[in-house]
Amino acid sequence: MEDDERIGTLKKIRIKAVIDMNLAEQFGDIDIYLFDQLLKGRVTKEMQILDAGCGSGRNLVYFLRNGYSVYAVDQSAKAIEAVQRVASQLAPNWSAARARVEPIESMSFENESFDFIISNAVLHFAENEEQFRQMLDELWRVLKPGGILFMRLASSIGIEDAVQPLGNERYLLPDGSTRFLVNEQTMVGMTEKRQGVFLEPIKTVNVAGQRCMSTWVIKKNG
Repeated sequence: MEDDERIGTLKKIRIKAVIDMNLAEQFGDIDIYLFDQLLKGRVTKEMQILDAGCGSGRNLVYFLRNGYSVYAVDQSAKAIEAVQRVASQLAPNWSAARARVEPIESMSFENESFDFIISNAVLHFAENEEQFRQMLDELWRVLKPGGILFMRLASSIGIEDAVQPLGNERYLLPDGSTRFLVNEQTMVGMTEKRQGVFLEPIKTVNVAGQRCMSTWVIKKNG
């Protein structure tokens, strides 16, 4: 009986700790459109999740804190070091082998390893169309049949007349940054080529006419 009471007390303490935790502590600096995928029930604890181009792990806090099976890659060693620190604090069973210093276009994971892949603000750093396709092909390779690829990237949608072409599908944006830009035709064509399925329409946010970010969510046919 004492053990049952102790377990009950520990559960109450844990519940109170979760309630007391503010949103930033629970979810970190998660992308709002990735959070939308969580709300839609598209990411579950049974899934193998990859954050490809993870940076310092801004989108991983919730998953790590709540026992999801998470992997991460980034070409920056400093970024992966930051992910290792965060993960070791939030995930008791974390293995350092889950976070790797690798370019997206050449990852060491086996074919069809992941159920849900995050590529957030990464693909628009491609140097040219060839590298962009290599990155997309590699993401597709490690995605399981039936898996979901969530992408957020810069696009020309809505600011076509405000961007300056620099060659190789790279453009100078009004905000002064240089990005590889896609348009709706490109995203539709690349999805159809891979026989993928759009889970929702392409959504684009125009940030004061300075840049546009599109959300591209597709499913790999089984």
